[in-house]
Amino acid sequence: MENNEVQRHSGSTRRTFLSASAVTAVAAPIVAQSGIASAAQAGTANVAGAARALGSRHAFDPALRALLRQIDPDRIRATIQRLSDFGTRHTASTQTDPNRGIGAATAWVTQQMQSFAAASGGRMTVQQQTFVQPVANRIPVPTTITNVIATLPGTASPERFYVVTGHLDSRCTDVLDFTSDAPGADDDASGVAVVLELTRVFATHQFPGTLVFATVAGEEQGLYGSSHMAWQMNAAGNDVQAMFSNDIVGASQAFDGTKPDPFTLRLFVEGVPTAATANDIALMQSVGGENDSSSRGGATGTCGPATMWALATAPGTPKNLQIHTTPPGTLSGTNLTTLTWNANPESNLARYEVVTRETSAADWTGAIDVGNVTSVTLDISKDNVQFGLRAVDNAGNLSPVAFPVIAA
Repeated sequence: MENNEVQRHSGSTRRTFLSASAVTAVAAPIVAQSGIASAAQAGTANVAGAARALGSRHAFDPALRALLRQIDPDRIRATIQRLSDFGTRHTASTQTDPNRGIGAATAWVTQQMQSFAAASGGRMTVQQQTFVQPVANRIPVPTTITNVIATLPGTASPERFYVVTGHLDSRCTDVLDFTSDAPGADDDASGVAVVLELTRVFATHQFPGTLVFATVAGEEQGLYGSSHMAWQMNAAGNDVQAMFSNDIVGASQAFDGTKPDPFTLRLFVEGVPTAATANDIALMQSVGGENDSSSRGGATGTCGPATMWALATAPGTPKNLQIHTTPPGTLSGTNLTTLTWNANPESNLARYEVVTRETSAADWTGAIDVGNVTSVTLDISKDNVQFGLRAVDNAGNLSPVAFPVIAA
């Protein structure tokens, strides 16, 4: 959400799983590995080409290129204009007028999503998620709030979710003025237009992971719509591995009148996760891991097709990655590094790669192919580099990088 405003690391693109540039690799022998590898794999002292440049073998996916060609700027512009024409979309505005207010806007968005879902062959579903928000800050009376959610279930690991949102509501300078015009073209008809266009172009495709496209309401009153959706997904046990909030997209000029670079995006990405425990924070303080949170690892450019396609197509981020200061079977620490993790559920998983970088480097610089295993011991000192882990499927798609925690 935009209230978690964290400046990106200077000079770092954080493209930890979509990097296409050649960078320096780090060579390291594999001392031991175990898990679900074959006996031949487990007995190999050195994996051929153990370290190589990140992303050097990947070309731009032709299917993604074809999807990008479907993006229609005129349709996006028309969506922004149509949403502005509702006069106001204030959360407390009329919900019964067919032409004005949040109710009419919600009905129109629902109709748009349903029309896109109709082209999906029954795969995409659309729902209105409605609840009553009690009296609260900026909510003077109990108010009905409605999110509109389109879901495209995954084909291989549907429990893995990727969510993109834009907020439908708008406001005047006076946040409690729900009758005056508040067209909200920038804030946030632009974000809703992005969500609707993504819904349209993705509806006719299928992906291993589940995609969720949502317009949320009650944002200007206190993130009520998105918070409710998050609580509902958590209660359902959904494994939400990434979420993108589009708020004020493509503004023609900055608040001070300067013209922005049209090829540069400003991302607000948290470093320290909101749910971090005291132990998590202590680990970050000791190793600098705030720059390796799942949020920063997922900040790979736009909040549009380049990102959503890659996340839903690739394997999920490896779970429960741990680094052992005292490797199993030893009584004290060594210069060797042992990593363990849980096996990914994907049936088309090919292997895992341990990624590395110098402690002074802004991004991952090397990758070590360790095979299809759940444990590996490397002849690299833990004091010299940072470690991460990513999964690779049979097509060469790379998961986001997991950052390790210290094993208990």
